[in-house]
Amino acid sequence: MLKQLFVAATLSTALIMVGCETMPTQDQNVTSNLSQLQNRTWIATQIGNTPIKTAPTAQNIPSLQFDAEYRVSGADGCNRIMGGYNAGKDTLTFGPLAGTRMACRDNHGLDQQYNAALAKVTHYQVYGKTLKLLDKHGNLLIQYESAVQPR
Repeated sequence: MLKQLFVAATLSTALIMVGCETMPTQDQNVTSNLSQLQNRTWIATQIGNTPIKTAPTAQNIPSLQFDAEYRVSGADGCNRIMGGYNAGKDTLTFGPLAGTRMACRDNHGLDQQYNAALAKVTHYQVYGKTLKLLDKHGNLLIQYESAVQPR
């Protein structure tokens, strides 16, 4: 009887330990998603359903970089932008963004569209080298591709 009780207790303990070990915590999920978001250069490829066409030699291509100190920087197609952000497992909001004020004539209002879209962001999704910024209804606002970093 004592042997059966010992075996049952050992099996129960082992099952509990394995079950707890394989369950990711909320903090692990948030950290995993943030690690995919942060420390990369994200180049905008579309706003809503409209593709963004930029010349490879263009300056201030719409892009973002998120750092681990919750600072964001990048460009809006005309001006450099910077500010803060808050992110969770799939939520993302930007603090007030500051930027330079250059006159841009040939960007067809891209900077205005880009900044308007950023102001509506509430969620994000990262899949490999693709980042999608979404509004509160899950609609795509801006899609990015991770830039290939030179070695």
